[in-house]
Amino acid sequence: MPERIVLYTAKICPYAQRVEIALHEANAPHIQYQIDLQNKPEWYAPKVNPASKVPAIAYGGPDVPPDQPSPDSVKLAESLILVEFVADLFPQSGLLPTDPVQRAKARFFIDGVSTKLVPAWHAYSQGKSPAEDLYKAVEHLQALLPEQGYAIGQYSIADVAITPFLARARITLLNDLGGYPEGEGPQVLEALTSGSGRFARFGKYFTDLLARESFKATFDEAYITERYKARFANLRK
Repeated sequence: MPERIVLYTAKICPYAQRVEIALHEANAPHIQYQIDLQNKPEWYAPKVNPASKVPAIAYGGPDVPPDQPSPDSVKLAESLILVEFVADLFPQSGLLPTDPVQRAKARFFIDGVSTKLVPAWHAYSQGKSPAEDLYKAVEHLQALLPEQGYAIGQYSIADVAITPFLARARITLLNDLGGYPEGEGPQVLEALTSGSGRFARFGKYFTDLLARESFKATFDEAYITERYKARFANLRK
C-alpha cells in the first residue's frame, strides 16, 4: 500500500501537469498544494525542493499540513522521475509497460520530446526560429508513432510526458500569441492538428491526447489562456 503523497504543483507549469496526469491515471489518493511560482513560500526550498521548482512530492511521513512539511517524509523532484515513481507505485495504471522493449520505446519517445520538441517549440514561440524547425521536431515524433493508439500503442509515460506541452502550444497558437509572425499561429495549429496532410498521424494523436480524461481534469484552459496572453503580450513589440 503506497504511503501518503503530497504533490507541490502549479497550474501554469507543464512539468507539474505531467505528474498530475500520472496521479489521475493511477487513481492515486494524494494531496495537492499550489505553489505561486512568482511568490514562492519561504519554506518551500529548504523543506521541500532545494532547486525551488515544481513539481515535487513529499512521500510518506506524518499527516501534517502541506505547508508544514515533515522532515520524516521523503522529498522527490523532477517531473519525469516523479511520473515513473507514480507508475512504479501504482503498476495497475499501466503507465510503465511490463515489456522491456515497450519501456525502451516509451523512454526513447520521451527523449525526443525533451531534446527535440520542447526546444523547438520554445524557439518558435519566442520568434527565434521558423515554423519549419518545429515541423521537423514533430516529424521525428510522428515517425515513432504506431498506426493506431498512443505513442507506443497503449497509453504510457510517453504520452504523459508530451501532453502538457501540446496543450500549451494549442493555447498559444490558437490565440496567435508569441514572437512568430502575426497571424501564423492558427495556420500552424491547423497543420499540426487537422489530421490530414503532412502531419495526419500526429494530428490524430494530438486530438486523442487532449480528449483523455486525465488531461481534461488537470488543465485549466481559461487560467492558462489568461496567463499566456499576459506573458506573450510584448513579444512582437
